[in-house]
Amino acid sequence: MVVAEIGQAHDGSLGILHSMVKAAAACGVDAVKFQVHIAEAESSPQEPFRVKFSPADTTRFDYWKRMELPEAEWLRLKKMCEDLGVEFLATPFSNAAVNLLERIGVNRYKVGSGDIANPLLLERIAATRKEVVLSTGLGTLEDIDRAVALFQARNIPVAILQCTTRYPTAPEDVGLPWLGKFKARYGCPVGLSDHSGTVYAGVAAVALGAAFVETHVTFDRRMFGPDSQASLTFNGLEQLVMGIRFVEAANRDKEGKALTEEKDRLRRIFGKAIAVNRDMNAGETLAFSDLEGKKPADGGIAVSELNSVLGRRLKCSKKCWDFVAWEELQ
Repeated sequence: MVVAEIGQAHDGSLGILHSMVKAAAACGVDAVKFQVHIAEAESSPQEPFRVKFSPADTTRFDYWKRMELPEAEWLRLKKMCEDLGVEFLATPFSNAAVNLLERIGVNRYKVGSGDIANPLLLERIAATRKEVVLSTGLGTLEDIDRAVALFQARNIPVAILQCTTRYPTAPEDVGLPWLGKFKARYGCPVGLSDHSGTVYAGVAAVALGAAFVETHVTFDRRMFGPDSQASLTFNGLEQLVMGIRFVEAANRDKEGKALTEEKDRLRRIFGKAIAVNRDMNAGETLAFSDLEGKKPADGGIAVSELNSVLGRRLKCSKKCWDFVAWEELQ
């Protein structure tokens, strides 16, 4: 499952938001992901994080307020996704946001890593009985254990995403080995929530068994927003999808090693037959140093019969590079 994370890249503009949904769908993703912020329910004016990072917002609370969308707009976005053939996926940042998403209807929930140790939100999501995708960037192993246990104890499907909360993430911090560790530890699907701003990590994750890849997207990395430098442009997203689909196909165990009609035809073209590498007289004994393999395979005795040729004597003279036939051997 390839997910294009829009997050706050729209910066409160419905026009940009709608354009991003359409652009992401055109890249062939499976889902477009949104972040559902309800300022009063998740934050306060005292929130210290990036207080003055935006010239349009005095506080982070003001920023979250500006990122809010009315319920009618969420319904319109969900319908847009359905019409475009992609899943509407969202991360709620409060129980109020879960309530909103339940009203509009979603297939599953994505939990941001900042809430992996938030039992209020996890319990509210568990009450929906819907599949959960957990991001782990800010969680300790103990946090992840508790969160996974909460859902697995209720037989709720859960997927675990390796995530590093650094924007952008350096290659050495992506943490691809955790895919195998999570799969072994929890026995559930695993994936990558990537903030590297490259296509490499997502493609590599799929080669290592990831079932879910999420990446932030933007029209241009010079656009304003907290995630721009860690995002793919839509050209990059298209390359990511192509790379992932290639790896998926390459991982299918289709190519066999039995001798098929096609393989036999190619073996006759590219295979080789035994020839002599010098002028030889009748009666001479063929030694390894006298022989060469030449195409095509049916030009003479196949090279696979080498041991049956060595030590045999020629019945007739041969010119350098002539093929050898069975009837020419004593």
